[in-house]
Amino acid sequence: MNNLLPLPVLLPLLGAGLALALSRWPRAQRAVSVVVLLAVLIIEGFLIGITDRTGPMSLWIGAWPEPLGLALVIDRFSALMLFVSSLVAFTVLVFSIGTDLEARKRETPVSIYHPTFLVLAAGVSAAFSSGDLFNLFVGFEILLFASYVLLTLGGTGERVRAGSTYVVVNLMSSLLFLIAIAVVYAATGTVNFAQLSLRFAELPGPLQLILQLLLLVVFSIKAAVFPLSAWLPDSYPTAPAPVTAVFAGLLTKVGVYAIIRTQTTLFPDSPLTVPLMWAALLTMIVGILGAVAQSEIKRMLSFTLVSHIGYMIFGVALASVAGYAGAIFYTAHHITIQTTLFLVTGLIERRGGSTSLNRLGGLAALSPVLGVLFFVPAMNLAGIPPLSGFVGKVGLLGAGVANGTPLAYLLVAGGVLTSLLTLYAMAKVWNRAFWREVPEEVRTGGASLTIRRRGVRLPLGMVVTAGFLVLVGLGITFIAGPLYGYSERAAQDLLAVTPYLESVLPPGVR
Repeated sequence: MNNLLPLPVLLPLLGAGLALALSRWPRAQRAVSVVVLLAVLIIEGFLIGITDRTGPMSLWIGAWPEPLGLALVIDRFSALMLFVSSLVAFTVLVFSIGTDLEARKRETPVSIYHPTFLVLAAGVSAAFSSGDLFNLFVGFEILLFASYVLLTLGGTGERVRAGSTYVVVNLMSSLLFLIAIAVVYAATGTVNFAQLSLRFAELPGPLQLILQLLLLVVFSIKAAVFPLSAWLPDSYPTAPAPVTAVFAGLLTKVGVYAIIRTQTTLFPDSPLTVPLMWAALLTMIVGILGAVAQSEIKRMLSFTLVSHIGYMIFGVALASVAGYAGAIFYTAHHITIQTTLFLVTGLIERRGGSTSLNRLGGLAALSPVLGVLFFVPAMNLAGIPPLSGFVGKVGLLGAGVANGTPLAYLLVAGGVLTSLLTLYAMAKVWNRAFWREVPEEVRTGGASLTIRRRGVRLPLGMVVTAGFLVLVGLGITFIAGPLYGYSERAAQDLLAVTPYLESVLPPGVR
């Protein structure tokens, strides 16, 4: 079964090459992309079951003697991230296929879009299954290279400007990552996570702290943790709806994954609880205040994305089984819900002609189905009981209360406030875009985008796909108990470290 481990990376890369060769046959491209991602999703479903029964799995590749080669490692945590990310990627791909021909040519040119999308999926899988820092860097670079292309599809000035900021920030973080890898290798003689876990303990305390801070800064940029999150709200809203959705769902979560992996595997005795708690609190509060101030839906959702990264960092900062379990559950939940909301926003833009709350109105009457598609994930994001967002937040807040420190209680209060303000932001969108009438100044000026687009019908494929992802979000609610139990087992594995080490390293190897 260990031979399954490379397939989530290899299949999308092979599919990307085939899709590029089929650039003159769009239907064949789409078929290849769908089949490849579906196959990857099925394989990752098997990996979840296997790792939950037998523990971590590893495979050394490259025909080098262990431990000199590259290691792919899948445990409960990475298996869950792989499955959820592939489910979201598959759904977004099907959603983009549902657009009409004109929109595909303008927004997501099919000859470029499908190969690049598959490369992005391969990069995400490579990052989640990496067993060493350098392979993690390669996974990041693969997905970032693809994201640069996807972000600027269509070549509009706005997208190129936003893409420039995104590219510069991520190139700087990649350079910093390379420096961190070089310093780690110079200090320890390896970049393998399992070996580093043993060798870091032998380093002087100040050097350990420097290496930990360096890696945390790199991954915090990629995860959009405050104050390293300013690039995100300006970059994501300009991209086509499917691209924005997959970015929102996946890219920052790879950064969160890297933080959790390095904190538990490399620095279990030095969690940097206080600075991470402050970072989590400021990420939640600053992000949600930015969201409340917006009148454009995509930018509002981009700020809520930043804000809710704070919940995940909250769980990491607690450095307990309950904290990590809450962070893992909330990450899986948030990937699905945030992607859903961005897809639905794409439908709002098609139906209403805009995503500006100043120019929208009456969408609930105009398209009741669209209202339902927005309302359910919006309430889930806000944490309304009994939805999965409520379950995840209660788990994290409970872990904070169990911690018992004044700073943990402050974070609990910040989490509650963020949840209430998220509800306010979602209610603001509902009230202005769906519930109220078209603004008088827009209607009387004869420029009502909504009125002019009353004849527009949403493509059935897009509606069905977005509806499927809404149902997936509800499904997480119905399986919240078993999924939270799985997250707790994953957290126990992360903190124990030993099962990971025994899976990767041969006996006697350090």
